[in-house]
Amino acid sequence: MDIASIIGLIGAIGMVFYAMAAGGGGIGPFIDNQSVLIVGGGTFFAVMFCHPIGTWVGSFGAMLKVFMPPIKKNEALIERMVELAAIARKDGMMALEGQEVPDKFFSKGMQMLVDGADEAKLTEQLRAEIKAMKARHLAKQNVVKSYVDLAPAMGMIGTLIGLVLMLGNMADPKSIGPAMAIALLTTLYGSLLANIVFQPMLTKLEYFTEHEVVYREMILAGLRSISRGESPRNIQDQMIANLPAKAQEKMLEAA
Repeated sequence: MDIASIIGLIGAIGMVFYAMAAGGGGIGPFIDNQSVLIVGGGTFFAVMFCHPIGTWVGSFGAMLKVFMPPIKKNEALIERMVELAAIARKDGMMALEGQEVPDKFFSKGMQMLVDGADEAKLTEQLRAEIKAMKARHLAKQNVVKSYVDLAPAMGMIGTLIGLVLMLGNMADPKSIGPAMAIALLTTLYGSLLANIVFQPMLTKLEYFTEHEVVYREMILAGLRSISRGESPRNIQDQMIANLPAKAQEKMLEAA
C-alpha cells in the first residue's frame, strides 16, 4: 500500500473542504447536482469516447495501483541474481531449471538460458517484452491524461451553460443565482478533478512505470552476465549501480 498516495489525496481534499467550510456557510453552497452531472458525467463519457473500451476498462485497475502498487525490491532482485549466478557458474545453466524467481519476466528470461538461448536472442526477446510493457502502461496512462485534459474543458462548458442560462433570464432575479452557481461550480469541479485527483495519479503511474523499466533492465543485465559466465561478484557490482547511494553502501557492507 502506498501511504503517500492515500495521505496525499485525503489531505488535499481535506484542505479544500476545510477552506470551503471555513467561510461559515458549510460546504452546502459548493454542492450543485447540475454541475456534478456536467463535469463528472460529461468527463466520464467523453474519456470513454476517446479510447478503446478494453483500454478504458483496464485503466481502472491501473488507477487502483496508485494506492496498492506492485513495487518490486531491487535489493532482493540483486541478491537472488547473485545466488543464481553462483549456481550457474558451478553447475551449469541446466541447474537453473526450477529455481524460484520473483516474477514472470525473470522466470521467462531464466528459462531461455536453460533452453540454450544465446545472449543476442535473450536480449532481443526481453527488450521486446519491456517495450510491450511500456506500451501497455502508456495506453492506460493516456486514459488518465484524458481525465486531466477533459475535466477542466467540461468545467468550461458548464460555465458557458450557466452564463447562457443567466443571461437568458435576467428579468427573473431568482434564476440568476442558480445559473451563476452552475457557471462557477463547474469550473471549480473540473479544476479539482484534474489537479487534485488525476494529475497526481498520472504522475505516480509514470513513476511506477519508470521503476518497472529499471527493474526489468536490471534483470536483463543480470541474465546477460550469467550467460557470459561472469562472476557473481562482478554481477553484483554492475547491478547495484542502479541503486541509491545509501542502498549501495548497505549492500556492499552486507556482502
